[in-house]
Amino acid sequence: MSALSDQLVSFAILAYLVAMISHAVEYALGNARARVAAPTRELVGAGVGAAGGSVSPEPVASGPTAAERTAHRARLAGRIAVGLTALGVLLHLGALVARGVAADRMPWGNMYEFVLTVTWIGAAAWLVVLWKLPMLRRLGLFLSLVMVLLLATAELVLYVPIVPLVPALNSYWFLIHVSTVIFASGILLLGAVPAVAFLMRSGYEQGRRSFPYTLAKRVPAAAALERLTFVLHAFAFPIFTFAVIAGAIWAEAAWGRPWGWDPKETWSFISWVIYAGYLHARATPSVKRNVATWLAVVGFLTMLMNLFGVNIFFEGLHSYGGLD
Repeated sequence: MSALSDQLVSFAILAYLVAMISHAVEYALGNARARVAAPTRELVGAGVGAAGGSVSPEPVASGPTAAERTAHRARLAGRIAVGLTALGVLLHLGALVARGVAADRMPWGNMYEFVLTVTWIGAAAWLVVLWKLPMLRRLGLFLSLVMVLLLATAELVLYVPIVPLVPALNSYWFLIHVSTVIFASGILLLGAVPAVAFLMRSGYEQGRRSFPYTLAKRVPAAAALERLTFVLHAFAFPIFTFAVIAGAIWAEAAWGRPWGWDPKETWSFISWVIYAGYLHARATPSVKRNVATWLAVVGFLTMLMNLFGVNIFFEGLHSYGGLD
């Protein structure tokens, strides 16, 4: 089952990678469609001769125009991308189930398994968002890119063979605390994607035509991206808050104190404060949406620091990274 899990992860990465390529094709064809449609409109509107007299229009073919064919190819590429993302999510889930069966426990015992589960939550949540808001499909290019990068990092840097759970984690609080941390982290991972896209798109809508603003030329409107960012963070924050509280209760039971400023506890607190600051700024009319969204991005950077930096560079009571 362990070998099956490893193979399914590889296939999931491949599915996400091809989905990213398909999204990129849709994105590129969207640009091509705009270039084709403009001269077509000019030709259709021409009806005056060189001497000022009217001329009879040429017979128009009954088939689709070049712009329509390009738009059809773009939609097809987008649908293929969504289908491949769904396939990747199923393979991803199969990998988690196989690893859990092989380990005879929940597959959350080290950094590799944590990243594997968080990315699955993010990808599965993206499909739910897409089902509710299909007009956001082009955002899938950036989401699939994040999935590929994180899963490739997990496979190349974080991978460890299956080992028994660390004795300190043998508690029912393991299920309560870690499951809620993972779920909240997956939603916050997804929320970071429209947050970054919003910052680029809002700059593009304000007339900025330099890198990286031009990358957001074909993503949804800034207002839709900002709204999605807020909804995802407002949903994840209470869950993250509960996870921190559950961790403190577990620490009291295991170590005799609820809080000791361990590196992971400290960075969890930093992340919580920043995300709380984002939601407060988002609810304050005098704070610009760009400023508030930057707090969401910084919050996710602190989450990455808590996951990678703390586990790799710091020693503490939470040192269960599994990289040794």
